Amino acid sequence: MNNCILAIDQGTTSSRALIFDSQGNKLSVGQQEFTQHFPNNGWVEHDAMEIWQSTVASCHRALESASITAEQIRCIGITNQRETAIVWDRETGLPIYNAIVWQDRRTGDYCETLKAQDLEETIQQKTGLLIDAYFSASKIRWILENVAGARERAENGELAFGTVDCFLLWHLSKGRSHRTDATNASRTQLFNIHTQRWDDELLEIFDIPASLLPTVEDCAAEYGECDAEFFGSSIPVTGMMGDQQAAAFGQCCFSAGMAKSTYGTGCFLLLNTGSQVVQSKNRLLSTVAFRLNGETSYAVEGSIFMAGATVQWIRDGLKLIEQASESEALAEQTSEDLSVYLVPAFTGLGAPYWDPEARGALYGLTRDSGVKEVVTAALLSVCYQSKDLLVAIEADGGTVASLRVDGGMANNDYVMQKLSDLLNLEVLRPELTETTALGVAYAAGLQAGIFESLDEISAKWKLDQRFEAGKDAVWREKQYNGWLDAVSRTRTNFIDREN
Repeated sequence: MNNCILAIDQGTTSSRALIFDSQGNKLSVGQQEFTQHFPNNGWVEHDAMEIWQSTVASCHRALESASITAEQIRCIGITNQRETAIVWDRETGLPIYNAIVWQDRRTGDYCETLKAQDLEETIQQKTGLLIDAYFSASKIRWILENVAGARERAENGELAFGTVDCFLLWHLSKGRSHRTDATNASRTQLFNIHTQRWDDELLEIFDIPASLLPTVEDCAAEYGECDAEFFGSSIPVTGMMGDQQAAAFGQCCFSAGMAKSTYGTGCFLLLNTGSQVVQSKNRLLSTVAFRLNGETSYAVEGSIFMAGATVQWIRDGLKLIEQASESEALAEQTSEDLSVYLVPAFTGLGAPYWDPEARGALYGLTRDSGVKEVVTAALLSVCYQSKDLLVAIEADGGTVASLRVDGGMANNDYVMQKLSDLLNLEVLRPELTETTALGVAYAAGLQAGIFESLDEISAKWKLDQRFEAGKDAVWREKQYNGWLDAVSRTRTNFIDREN
């Protein structure tokens, strides 16, 4: 029976492929890391062809591990790091410049000029997004302005733009399909989330030719065929979603009021707002949660740039630990009233601050501070930033009754317990924390007829562990006020502001 689903999960630090059966059970996984490029201060790039090659290699590993062939795969779903921008030649499929990653801050000054032109309200009303270097539009413009001949070639229709999902689909289909889905489109800052179309005024503001853009589809749709050359048999691609929306889909956050938080490279909290676009007054984002059968569900999102990436820095940059898994045991040995704070603003601060100029800082060190205190401060920074997001959501009138968590750091019991303590919320971890891949597998499976309804999918969600708050309000306030003070000092004292 060809009832298996191949889910491609193309992330910021690695490409992964997972195979699920018709019940949503994970059969296998293949994974390959790829190179991170930092050509200048605040710049982050990937080689898009290395992303492509690592994705194909991961798929082969997953197929081999599951001992199945492509003929047993009914459909493919693609989920991806969002906002990362790639521009490529339509004839050769080769990028004209490296992929500019969502973390990249090179267009910060340009974004400030847009704010100075009083364009933020117009852009936010249309897209639900604040003006920031995080999103794709300013990255596309930078490529057109800085790569020789790029603008002329774009205006002549010789070039194509896509987020990573779109680029992978192009190559899987051998250039026959230039498509993306509504969730990825909603993160480009060129897509009107109310009309669900590319917006001419936004294209004019950013000076981007419409000919670059892909066709926008529902999350579950007929995207095209993966050519038989790659895996031995032609396979339809029937689902695509940006990684955070896919995680919410995998967590079955299908109804207004349901919330999830994913702890991967960054941290992203999404609260489903149903059919209504909720415009935040506290610098959160309004975005597309998913679009099925032409009907759009929306979400409010808080984005944190550094979560798992902070632990990666502790491991690879400072070399305080050899494996990320060592952090939990060290944290368990640390005082409950730790007053050391790490503000991981290595690429600026995300929501609700949106401060691209802030940089990382460590506060509160004393003579008895050591490895375990610094490692624990790195873990707790993720919890404090999640608290920032919850405070903003509540200030907007939103209510989060419980929080479903996923991603690599969700497997750290210490972090999840402290998250519950600080948020004073029930934190629910599912049995399968690979919810990003699972979510897009569900979307692809809906289109392919493997799953019949969202109700059927919801019944598959299973609880692994429930974390309940064990600290009082005095502890929460003391610890969180220390964090707010550290953030304030970071934003005030960064030396470049004085130059």
